[in-house]
Amino acid sequence: MSLENMPQVNRTISPLVGGVTGIISFNSSSVLNLAIIGSIRTIRDYVEGNSLSPRIQDALQVQQLADGTIQLSRTWLDNVTESFLTFQPINDELTTVRGGKAYFDKGAYLFNAWHTYPELEQLSASDTLNPESQYLVTEHPDETASLSFFSYTSKIVAGGWRFLTYFGRDSLISLLLLQPVLSEGGGGAVEAILSAAIERINAADGSVCHEEVIGDYATYLNEQEGIPGTNAQCDYRMVDTDFFLPIAMNEYFVKSNTGRDRRDAFLARNASVVQLNRGLTYADLALTTLEKIMRTTAAFEQSPAVANLIRLKDGQSSGQWRDSNTGLGGGRVPYDVNTALVPAALQAIASLAAEGLFPTHAQWPRAASKRAKFWEENALPFFEVDILAEDARNLVNRYVAESNFPGNVNTTELTSPVRFYGVALEANGHPIVRVMNTDDCFRLYLLNPTNQTQLSAFLSQTANNILRPFPLGLSTPVGLLVANPAYAQGSVNIGDFTSRSYHGLVVWSWQLSMTAAGLERQLGRCDHSGNKPDFCSDTKLRGPIIEAYNTLWDLIEQNRDHLSSEVWSWVYRDGRYVYTPLGALPSPAGHTPTGTYLEANNMASLTQ
Repeated sequence: MSLENMPQVNRTISPLVGGVTGIISFNSSSVLNLAIIGSIRTIRDYVEGNSLSPRIQDALQVQQLADGTIQLSRTWLDNVTESFLTFQPINDELTTVRGGKAYFDKGAYLFNAWHTYPELEQLSASDTLNPESQYLVTEHPDETASLSFFSYTSKIVAGGWRFLTYFGRDSLISLLLLQPVLSEGGGGAVEAILSAAIERINAADGSVCHEEVIGDYATYLNEQEGIPGTNAQCDYRMVDTDFFLPIAMNEYFVKSNTGRDRRDAFLARNASVVQLNRGLTYADLALTTLEKIMRTTAAFEQSPAVANLIRLKDGQSSGQWRDSNTGLGGGRVPYDVNTALVPAALQAIASLAAEGLFPTHAQWPRAASKRAKFWEENALPFFEVDILAEDARNLVNRYVAESNFPGNVNTTELTSPVRFYGVALEANGHPIVRVMNTDDCFRLYLLNPTNQTQLSAFLSQTANNILRPFPLGLSTPVGLLVANPAYAQGSVNIGDFTSRSYHGLVVWSWQLSMTAAGLERQLGRCDHSGNKPDFCSDTKLRGPIIEAYNTLWDLIEQNRDHLSSEVWSWVYRDGRYVYTPLGALPSPAGHTPTGTYLEANNMASLTQ
């Protein structure tokens, strides 16, 4: 079977509501045994769990038209919207329909697929970029075309094809990393991202939506819950997305001149997407999130104990970006959220309040700033792992043997203690999930710590773990691995962290971006007049940090061809690491197939 693009051919509906045209060729007679005409969520249910709802599937109609065209159609659960898929023989190929299945002779067929669901207003490549960045349209046409594909006036979607909808974390991370080039003001990309996040806040408790459910699948879920109508639903399971919102708001409404000019009018807008939010302003909704953050972070300031850190919600195995079931190694208290996102969000709240945006909380500028510094300094030590050099060598040697790692490993390079911050706390009786990881990037990028002893130690371990090759550290020729379980010492099942695992021994593009940008920000503090961090004048420390930064950029350049991918992996062949798409590798036993997570393209991966 082969597919051929046929631009500007489809004129089945004039104007075409929303569809695609092409030519499909069969090199032998074929039968279409199963067709799913539904939302992406319906298709994902089948791909990820082999599940099909009779309520959706039984409405599918397959018929042969007079000219031999095969037409598949389905009316959505709203009894209004329709989807169609047709296959028209090009050279008088024979087709037939028997028993609800479509049969095709060998040959070529013009296909048209369309639906009558209202289309969003898409931003052009030029519209997504600010005036200073218009040159990117010609210098990087593929990347800017992808940016346009994901960008609409009302929201930015996460990826295609599986996750072609609003995802809060992905959108807000993209804003933070891409803000220097994104368009601002009304109708621009930055306000589309902020608007989408605020529109979907849970007004009852301030939670920011992780993933929206819209269209036919929303109607289906509403039916399951006895709720009539087609109103969108939102998933509020994640614990990290709340904290990204004030950080992003501060970047635009305080640090951007355009944002400062626009903020009053923007926050006065009335919500319209989520039914329960209608009648509330953006300021009302944002305030509920900020109040939630102030409420949930108060206990730790009063009593800095693990019990008062931010943890995953009950019954959930994930709650931040490592959102596969084993991404945190069973941990309940995530490193990135507590040591970076919380203090950064608190500092942002203080900054926003100081601008007078939330006058009902006049104490926030001082109280939130004080609390931010407390979290910044007091949460980090709970995650610290220190291993003597001899113990570290023994752990790596044991890991190499147990994992059957095929590469060359020289543990004699470990001549000093190994330090890192575990990816989470509280996993199956272990206080720390001792998995080395790249989540240092959040603290590097979002904070400017002032505790000099703590900052120097943090930057030192970050640099060391970038410079050390896997499994001693995180570096491989294909990029930084987002996890290294070599020092786990029984705190995790190392089989959950392999080169076939979604959050295992793999490389994530946006993590490379944030780590590089974070190191640049910290090193940039040495160029400012005034109070420079102590590490700036410590050549023995600053040198390795610069070396780690340069090494990371070397890895990024070496893997430039893969950077638009969300995540990739490797195989070890002929004595070297060989780039391999993660979906090309079989999933670990007992795990969801990694291919069910992967995207052909991803918004956050455009941040390089």
